[in-house]
Amino acid sequence: MTPSNSNNASNSNASNGNATNAAVADVESTIRALEDTRYEAVIAGDVEAFAALAHPELAYTHSNAAVDTLDSYLEKLRSGFYVYHRIEHPVDRILVSGNTAVVVGEMHADLTARGVRKTLANRSLAVWMREGDHWLLLAYQPTVLPKEA
Repeated sequence: MTPSNSNNASNSNASNGNATNAAVADVESTIRALEDTRYEAVIAGDVEAFAALAHPELAYTHSNAAVDTLDSYLEKLRSGFYVYHRIEHPVDRILVSGNTAVVVGEMHADLTARGVRKTLANRSLAVWMREGDHWLLLAYQPTVLPKEA
């Protein structure tokens, strides 16, 4: 390999790295927007908008350890079992690997669950999966933050 070929290979690898970084940044931006949209949907009571973002095999775990499927969670939203009044969802980081994105962050909310008003403070993990041209929420898992002493 001549020195000029070596430089071209390095430049090519650098370009590929930049392209990869740009692609990851694009996915991260898309996932942040989808997270905003899904939380906005449940606050607005727009069950169909949430359903459009969810994978058919959704596993939605709640901070009380109850687990819903897509169908059971949608029914709870439709029936008023869960009514979300406010949600803040700071994102710490988004990990992207292939067709999977994992959102690590928090979820703070005021909601009514089964007629009881609650305030939640959770760490959270959301898993998004790309199917074709769309990203769908595959799983959600909150963990209650310890109360400050």
